[in-house]
Amino acid sequence: MMSIVDILFLSVALAMDCFTVSIVSGVLLRRKEWSVMLQTAFLFGFFQALMPLIGWVATSGFQQYIEDYDHWIAFALLAWIGVGMMREAFKSDEAPHSFVPSSLKTQLVQAVATSIDALAVGISMAMTDYGHIGQLTFPLLAIGLGSFLFSLWGFLLGIRYGHSIRRRLKPELLGGIILLFIGFKILLTHLLT
Repeated sequence: MMSIVDILFLSVALAMDCFTVSIVSGVLLRRKEWSVMLQTAFLFGFFQALMPLIGWVATSGFQQYIEDYDHWIAFALLAWIGVGMMREAFKSDEAPHSFVPSSLKTQLVQAVATSIDALAVGISMAMTDYGHIGQLTFPLLAIGLGSFLFSLWGFLLGIRYGHSIRRRLKPELLGGIILLFIGFKILLTHLLT
């Protein structure tokens, strides 16, 4: 089993995608909307904790199917969101925009897309010394809480420094590029290992 320090480092590593996406969402949000920020952070934390649990449970029967396709699913979702955001950057300010950080649909798609790679964590836990579900309690809580806190921090940074970013470039374009980069990172990490 992993040590407490290993689990804390793992929770920070898994939270980085949530942190990055939250910064972009904060730039687009422009002001502190605590209900949106807390809901998004909760969904990010929830799915980051849920995916390792799903990976752990699913490992008993069909782990090879999950391992073979999880990175492709994560890449496709992140690319879909990223390309959509990049298209939004070139719409006029009067045209309706579909990437809205306060939208529950947007939040759910982001939460699932940024957490799919955490399935592999659950699979690896099942293959090591995590034999029963009770042993997963602390790791899953640490992963969920870490993603929640980093998401809130990302929102605050995006809101705080977003005005200077908006003056220099279109935040939707930057956000789309970042999401595509995260998707390619997930894909390459799985294909090269």
